[in-house]
Amino acid sequence: MADLFERLCSAFGPSSCEDEVRNIIIDEIKPYATSYRTDKVGNLIAFKKGKKPRDGKLLFSAHMDEVGFMARHIDEDGFIYFGTVGGIDRRVMSGRRIVLGENRIPAVIAGKAIHLQKPEEKGVVPTVDKLFIDIGSVSREDTLKYVKAGDLAVFEPNFERFGDNKIKSKAIDDRFGCFMLCELIKEDLEYDTYFAFVIQEEEGCRGAAGVAYSEKADQVVVVEATTAGDIHGAPESGKACILGEGAVISFMDGGTVYSPDVLQKLIGICEENKIKYQIKNLVAGGNDAQAYQRSYFPTKVVAISAPVRYIHSASSVADERDFDEIKKLLIKITEQGIA
Repeated sequence: MADLFERLCSAFGPSSCEDEVRNIIIDEIKPYATSYRTDKVGNLIAFKKGKKPRDGKLLFSAHMDEVGFMARHIDEDGFIYFGTVGGIDRRVMSGRRIVLGENRIPAVIAGKAIHLQKPEEKGVVPTVDKLFIDIGSVSREDTLKYVKAGDLAVFEPNFERFGDNKIKSKAIDDRFGCFMLCELIKEDLEYDTYFAFVIQEEEGCRGAAGVAYSEKADQVVVVEATTAGDIHGAPESGKACILGEGAVISFMDGGTVYSPDVLQKLIGICEENKIKYQIKNLVAGGNDAQAYQRSYFPTKVVAISAPVRYIHSASSVADERDFDEIKKLLIKITEQGIA
C-alpha cells in the first residue's frame, strides 16, 4: 500500500494534466485488468472480468486530477502571477513550495513581507492577484527561459506518515480513490466490474460527464476524499465526518441528492459485515456523482469517501484505518451492488 499510494499522491496531476497519474495507474493494473483503454480526452476505463456476469453494469469511479495553479503573467522582475485550478483557499497559499511546469521547476508562492505591509494590510489574507510565484530568477527574460503563460503547478510532493495511523500529503483528493480502484482491480472479483479513472473533476466534473455517456452504467460508485471537520474548537454540528471513524456515506452534497434506498442498502451492508461507517452530516462540496446522475443516461449513484482534514491544501491528512474499512465496503459492493 505504502509505495503505490505515495507514488500516486506525489505525482504531478493538476486538471488537464493527468498523464503522469494515468501512467502510474496503467502500470499498476495492467497485470490484473482484463482490458483497459484511454478515451480521447484522457479518461482511463478498465474492465475486470469476474467469476460470473452481472445483471446490469456496475462502475467504480475516481478522479486523477488535483488542485493546482496556472501561470498567467510574468512581470519585468521575473515574478509570475497566477490563477488557481480548482478550489484552493488563498489562506493556504502564501509561503508554500510548489513545482511548476513540465520540468517541475521548484518555486515558492509569495507576497508582500509583513515588514513592508501597511497597517491596513496586516492580518488581511491577500487576494490571489496580490500573490506571485518566485522561481529565483532575476528578470522576465530569465524566467521566460523556463516558464510560459499557461504552465501548470501543484504543491510540492510531501508524503509523510505521522502520529497515530495518519498520512500527510498533497493530492489525497482524489489519489485515495485511484488507489482504492487499483486495489479492487487486483482482487478476484465475483462479478464483472468496470472502473473509470477520470480527468478534471476539480474543474467541473468534466471527465465523468464523458464516461457517463460512453459507459451507460446502471450503478456508479464514486470513491472520493471528503472534507472532515474534526479539528480543535469545531462544534459537533460542524464536524462533517471524523478521521478514524470509517467510510463516509453522504445523503446529499452540493451536486447530488442520493437515493434513500441506496443509502439504506449501504448501511445494511456495513452493519451486517461490521464495517465501520459514518454519515456525513453537512451538505457541502460535490463530486463526480453529479455528472453520472445528471447525464442523458441517468444512473443510481453513491459516493463512498475517506474523511480528510485540510483538503485542497499542501498538507491534507487522512487516517489509514479508514482505508481498510472503505476497502471492505467496496468489495461487498462488488458482490451485492448498490441497488
